[in-house]
Amino acid sequence: MELNLPEIRSRSIRCIVKLGGAAITHKNELEKIHDENLEIVACQLRQAMIEGSVTSKVIGMDWSKRSGSSEISCDVDDLGDQESTEFSKFVVVHGAGSFGHFQASKSGVHKGGLEKPIVKAGFVATRISVTNLNLEIVRALAREGIPTIGMSPFSCGWLTSNRDVASADLSTVAKTIDSGFVPVLHGDALLDNILGCTILSGDVIIRHLADHLKPEYVVFLTDVLGVYDRPPIEPDAVLLKEIAVGEDGSWKVVNPVLENTDKKVDYSVAAHDTTGGMETKISEAAMIAKLGIDVYIVKAATTHSQRALSGDLRDYVPEDWLGTIIRFSK
Repeated sequence: MELNLPEIRSRSIRCIVKLGGAAITHKNELEKIHDENLEIVACQLRQAMIEGSVTSKVIGMDWSKRSGSSEISCDVDDLGDQESTEFSKFVVVHGAGSFGHFQASKSGVHKGGLEKPIVKAGFVATRISVTNLNLEIVRALAREGIPTIGMSPFSCGWLTSNRDVASADLSTVAKTIDSGFVPVLHGDALLDNILGCTILSGDVIIRHLADHLKPEYVVFLTDVLGVYDRPPIEPDAVLLKEIAVGEDGSWKVVNPVLENTDKKVDYSVAAHDTTGGMETKISEAAMIAKLGIDVYIVKAATTHSQRALSGDLRDYVPEDWLGTIIRFSK
């Protein structure tokens, strides 16, 4: 795979965060953002990223007109005497949820065939949808004073070959981080050297970023408490609190100890989900853990997600914490 990655100066990347599409949108309502969850997530991210006291006033950075408002919110006058807020280095990646999946599924963008008019139209429609969501997430985080910059993999020159990442120019991402901004990437429709086009999921993007940026830890924020041994809506579904990943990339559940150790985790994927759902998430998380980077899969907008984002779980995991840890085990 071809990469363009300059060295990131000064301090290391602290965390890469995946905002799951099902956590920040209403996945069964077309292009509808889960405003309450997104607002809480933005607040928790700020608390996790800020260094020192969190009592400083939040200076919003979204100076655009909001839907339903006749005025532009602008805090310029408050910036004069404001001391610079130091943020630790985070990268945010989000899924599409109810944005993009419908357009991609209807047109078959994920299968390729860009020469077909329906696929070409769907490619355009998918990118309009996911970039609209990206803008709204950037705005939500900016309102919390987080200096976010939206970055589309397509526009940054990412390419795939038979759905695998073939080229990823990370130079812009690295420069953005070093300049004190927080990149916000997203699952995207990309050109593919073999298929013509495809969909690159946010989970795959995170794995490639983790491989080259080497964060201290990675957090996946979802709409459920973590990984279960079967779809969590089923009776007697068991939350898998820790999954160990071996040197060969294979993984096994170590907490709790399941009665049937040969039992496979059962996945459920929405009919319109073109990115693989939880199965892809666990597979990519296991590859990240193999690098020696702890991965936390946890429900968004909860006290459990706040603990994971803050890094408090790296040294000690309390019994009352609910989520799934995926880590390397020799």
